[in-house]
Amino acid sequence: MRGLLLGGHSVVAGRLAGAFRRIGREKDADEILNAMKAAGYEVREEDPFRPDQPITALTASPQPIVGRLQAMWDAMRGHVLESFPDPPGLPADHESYLRAVNDIYQSDAYHSLSIEGYRVSPDLIECVASGNWNPEGSAADRASRDALSAHGYWQAFQRVRRDIAQIIDGAEPADLVRGSHREWYRELFEPCVAVGLIGAPALSGYRNDAVYLRTSRYVPPRWEAVSDAMATVFELLRGEPEPSVKAVLGHWLLGYVHPYPDGNGRIARFLMNAMLASGGYPWTVIRIEDREPYLTALDSASVDQDIGPFARFVAERVRWSISAQSGVNRHRP
Repeated sequence: MRGLLLGGHSVVAGRLAGAFRRIGREKDADEILNAMKAAGYEVREEDPFRPDQPITALTASPQPIVGRLQAMWDAMRGHVLESFPDPPGLPADHESYLRAVNDIYQSDAYHSLSIEGYRVSPDLIECVASGNWNPEGSAADRASRDALSAHGYWQAFQRVRRDIAQIIDGAEPADLVRGSHREWYRELFEPCVAVGLIGAPALSGYRNDAVYLRTSRYVPPRWEAVSDAMATVFELLRGEPEPSVKAVLGHWLLGYVHPYPDGNGRIARFLMNAMLASGGYPWTVIRIEDREPYLTALDSASVDQDIGPFARFVAERVRWSISAQSGVNRHRP
C-alpha cells in the first residue's frame, strides 16, 4: 500500500483491489480503494483475471504472537472484571447519549492531543470544530501541525461518533470497529497529507517498519506480525461478552501491537470508548494531568504482564464519568 501511495499508482491499485475482491478478500480491496481516495487519487477497480480463470488464495501460517495474545487475554480478563462497575446497558435514549458524546468533544480533544505532546488550547479546539480554521486562506493554519492535528482529531471524532450511534443501536461493536478503525486513522492524518506536511504513504495503514517508544520500556512486535496480531485482537473482542473487558484489553492491546507509525494512543482511546458504549458506559476522557500514571499503568501491562493498574485506572475514570453525567442529568429540566 505504501508503494502505491508513494508513486500514485492508481491503475495498479485498481487491479490489486479487483484481484483481492476476486479471491474473496473484500476488506483488503476496500482498504486499497479507501486509502487511495483519502490521498486524493481516483481509482477504477478492475479484475485482472479472466472470468473463467480458477484462483486459489494462499494462506500463511499464523504468527507466534497470535497464541500469546490469546493467552494474555484469558489471563487478564478476570482482573478487569474485578475492578469495573457493572455496565449500565445500552441507553434507551439514544439522542441523549449522543448529545453527551458531542458535549464531551472539546474536553476529549484537548486532553487526548495534549497527552500526545501537541500544544492545543480550548480556543484552537473550538476554532477547528466551528469551521473557522482555514488552511487554504491562512498560512499560519496551513503550517501549524498542532492545528492540523486538531482538525484531524475533529474529523476522526465525527467518524467514531457515527460508529457509536450504530453500536448503541445494536451493531456488533468489534465487527464495526474492525471495519472502520483504519478510517479513524486516515481521518486523523488526512489534513497533514492534504497540505503536504507529511507524505501520502502515511495513510497506507499498518506500519511496515520497526517502532520504538520514547515513553516506555516496552518494544512492540516486529512489523511482520502486525497484521496477524490485529486480526487476533478483533477476534478476541468479537468473542468477549463483557464491555469492560473489551474496553480495557482492547485499548491496551492496540498499544501493545502498536500497528500504526503514529496515532496509536488516539486510536486506542477511540476504541476504548466505542467498546464502553457497547455496555452503555459514558464516553470517558483520559486527562493530561493523569498522563504519567496512565502511561505507567500501560507499561506495567505490556512489560510486567500486570493489567491490574491499568484496569483500576480506567475503572476509576469511568466511575468519575458516570458520576459526572448523573450530576448533569439531575440538573437538566
